[in-house]
Amino acid sequence: MPISAPKALGLYISVPFCRSKCTYCNFASGVYPASAHSRYVDRLIEDLGAAPGWAGQMGVELPRAVDTVYLGGGTPSLLAPAELLRLFDALHEAFVFTADAEITVECAPGQIADETLAALVATGTNRVSLGVQSFIDRESAESGRLHTRAIVEQDLRRLRSAGITNLNLDLIAGLAGQTFVSWEESLATLVACGVPHASVYMLEVDEDSRLGREMLAGGARYHAGLVPNDDAITQMYTRAIDVLASARLEQYEISNFSRAGFHSRHNLRYWERRPYLGLGLDASSMLREVSDTANQREAGRVLRSTTSSDLNAFLAGPQPLETEWLSADRQHEEAWFLGLRLNAGVSIAAIEREFGAVLTNSAMAVVMRLVGDGLLSQDGDAICLTSRGRLLSNEVFQEFLDLAPEICQESELMPVNAAN
Repeated sequence: MPISAPKALGLYISVPFCRSKCTYCNFASGVYPASAHSRYVDRLIEDLGAAPGWAGQMGVELPRAVDTVYLGGGTPSLLAPAELLRLFDALHEAFVFTADAEITVECAPGQIADETLAALVATGTNRVSLGVQSFIDRESAESGRLHTRAIVEQDLRRLRSAGITNLNLDLIAGLAGQTFVSWEESLATLVACGVPHASVYMLEVDEDSRLGREMLAGGARYHAGLVPNDDAITQMYTRAIDVLASARLEQYEISNFSRAGFHSRHNLRYWERRPYLGLGLDASSMLREVSDTANQREAGRVLRSTTSSDLNAFLAGPQPLETEWLSADRQHEEAWFLGLRLNAGVSIAAIEREFGAVLTNSAMAVVMRLVGDGLLSQDGDAICLTSRGRLLSNEVFQEFLDLAPEICQESELMPVNAAN
């Protein structure tokens, strides 16, 4: 018998299409022919229809109510208006959106046609995230972006005129050629734009991006030699925190800043470990079992699934999902490293209610050591990253990932073979 689901679900829709591939991008996205767009939406709708059956096979019932929707990418605004409308028609047929549902679409500046903007309004989109990354035209061009500062400012005016005022702008600290002077200019321009939300990321260097691979190899392509060093990137990030705070964009998560009432409700789902269904290329889902008993930890399993990251395989038809149940100790790890991303931190009492004293006590031994190291702080029931801890957050999170072998020898992930 299926287990009762939470009252509302979040939806994440991956749209991997880009007009150009940015040098720093490590997402499963790329430049594909427009002829693939309609086929891709066909597959999204097919997987959407199959999702309740797949979840039911795992003993989880998908709720009908949806309170957050997020179209990410890639550049979802590259879909033709008719395809956007067709996709949202299918979403509304499968689910009931709550009256206050947050509906976010990621857009690239300069790539929102008038017809697309009208379609976004028609779908009920009420939040748009613009991937600006830099307001310095030279930095944007050298990283593969196709917009200028003037285009960003024009798009903001168009979105607001259309009634979409809940807006986010992304910036990246550490782009090739970026200096402290140019970073100050980007921050000042962001503030002047008056948006209620901003995201600031430090450049990631890994083998999943062209720039990252070039830097690791010691090469010069993509202006790799002009990337600021780690200390400079750290200073840029900390400066952003101060500048945005002075503009009433308060930090509420490691990379996210907002005015009161404008937190990203969809992204909060991830950090608060609330359920969401992911559809599309390289998308993930997280569905939780819910218990009506007093002992919540008896029925706290989490089902995770991930779809294919190969576009041709995805377009070819339904693919087997990578599906697994997370054991209690793995969920406990996530509760710490996801919760600590938030400035509000982790509640000790909530952790103990969900996972019991044994796991909580093991974690608290680590917490006290990290408090002594100046990486965590305790304020009553709340455990939070310090300012220094946010800069070294990956090292802090690793401490909690290392807990599992010590506290549970037999509680491993249990793969489950399932198909769409």
